Amino acid sequence: MKARQGSTLLETVVGMAVFLLVAVSLYEAVSAAYRAVRLSRIQVITAALANEQFELVRNMSYADVGIVNGLPSGKIPYQQTLTRSGIPFVLTSTIRNIDDPFDGTLGGTPGDTSPADYKLYELAISCADCDGFPLTKFTTNVAPKSLETASTNGALFIQAIDANGQAVAGANVKVINASATPPFTINDVTNAQGSLQLVDVPPGINAYNVLVTKDGYSVDRTYGDESSIVNPLKPHGTVALQQVTQMSFAIDRTSTLNVSSVTDTCNPVPNVDVSLTGAKLNGTNPDQPKFSGAFATDGVGSLQLPALEWDSYQVLLTDAGYDLAGAIPPLPLALSPNTTQNFQLIVSPKAGRSILVTVKDGATQLPLTDASVTLTRNGSFQTLITNRGFMRQSDWSGASGQIDFIDPKRYFSGDGFLETENPDGELRLKTLGGVYSSYGQLESSSFDTGSPSNYYQLQWLPSDQPPLAGANSVRFQLASNNDNETWLFTGPDGTPGTYYAASNTNIHSSHAGNRYMRYKVFLSTENESVTPNISDISFTYTSDCTPPGQLLFANLDAGTYDVDVVRDGYQDHIGTVDISDGWHQIDILMLPN
Repeated sequence: MKARQGSTLLETVVGMAVFLLVAVSLYEAVSAAYRAVRLSRIQVITAALANEQFELVRNMSYADVGIVNGLPSGKIPYQQTLTRSGIPFVLTSTIRNIDDPFDGTLGGTPGDTSPADYKLYELAISCADCDGFPLTKFTTNVAPKSLETASTNGALFIQAIDANGQAVAGANVKVINASATPPFTINDVTNAQGSLQLVDVPPGINAYNVLVTKDGYSVDRTYGDESSIVNPLKPHGTVALQQVTQMSFAIDRTSTLNVSSVTDTCNPVPNVDVSLTGAKLNGTNPDQPKFSGAFATDGVGSLQLPALEWDSYQVLLTDAGYDLAGAIPPLPLALSPNTTQNFQLIVSPKAGRSILVTVKDGATQLPLTDASVTLTRNGSFQTLITNRGFMRQSDWSGASGQIDFIDPKRYFSGDGFLETENPDGELRLKTLGGVYSSYGQLESSSFDTGSPSNYYQLQWLPSDQPPLAGANSVRFQLASNNDNETWLFTGPDGTPGTYYAASNTNIHSSHAGNRYMRYKVFLSTENESVTPNISDISFTYTSDCTPPGQLLFANLDAGTYDVDVVRDGYQDHIGTVDISDGWHQIDILMLPN
């Protein structure tokens, strides 16, 4: 009897499990079918809404086909919410005048004095309450019944480009003309070529306020009397009668700057006040920087600055208790687009009058190691020597097989598909049968930093490559160790499956504390008629927290000092510097012999 009872209980548990499995599967199937039916219903409603709006447009006069308070001006609202079957839908209308090349174009050959040939109506329908329903767009053309007449307007062509001058598609463009009668506002986006062409717009001198944006990108715009910019470098646009006005706006992905304030022994220094100012200007006389701000590191000496535009930034300590003893990388800080860059401020307690001397290579602007800097005044002198700042290779015309980087023209190995001697001082793909090889790679000799080091940025020149070569036609991997024997090449995430594809990229933290470094360079092309090329490869580093190429002279007397800088391979530098109160900074550029 007990055995039969145990068996019955087990059968009951199994039966319940099977029932639950079937029930859950059935529920999921019914739910999926319901979602599919609902999505299909929403699609039908969306199509009906589009037909409804297009039917309204077909019954309007041609002059009324336009946006309320927009351009072309008309009776269609830019945005409206319509409810169907209890579901709210947001309808966004965009109307453009189109200059059809069939009869010529405004400013072209042949010219077209009446460029507004027809109107393009684009209707975008979205539904926030419809899970899984994407933004849907419908378009139609609207043509006038009557013949063309000569236009009394002009055209405004807007081009959005990135930091490399390439087109930015899908950029949001807002154009306001507050002086027109009536005033109007245009909201539109650039096409695949990064262009927005506004045809048949009324003439006006500095009448067009233009703002170009895109999610995750920097902002570029014009300025006028309504702003605080006194003498704008990019004033509001002017449109002349039957003329084309072309304006370019540069935007690119923003970057994040991770700032830390530390001593020369890498101890964090909390709550240090700093200022950050970009080199780009909105206006002149007086100069009005596009970016300028005051900040402070936190209780552990850290500061994160997100959404920064690519620019060259100058950083100053505004703290009453500290002087800037150096920066890693050196100032001014070149911030590339779409990067996360680490930046160390080496600080020291204020010590009377002081001067920060930065010694750089005159051609590359990279910091120089082992430069002897002497300050002399009234027969007394003080000499300091800069620490190492970078390792660099700019010629591969020597033979392969070199283990340690002694001869700067040699390297460790290559696959034979890279040209290293034609011309000297440049890496490019080798030609095979009159066309470029599709792929090639080279491994460097071992760079010895002299001690366990911190690594910061990998850089190469040129940073721009032929577009026809394809995306990421230049890639790198790095390997480091302390025995000069074990080499594991990795990318920016510290794994062998990734590659450094943008110059001035942060070197992964897995290399920290290692003395020896090697790189592998990979060149490729998608077009046999072009090749990427490399003329210079370098990486910046410091031993512990000694700033590369920088020296702080402290506790100085007021007066004029002679400055003498000597380094092997460079012409001696002789100059003077005046020291008054507080902290000073000078850059010294050394010229090769």
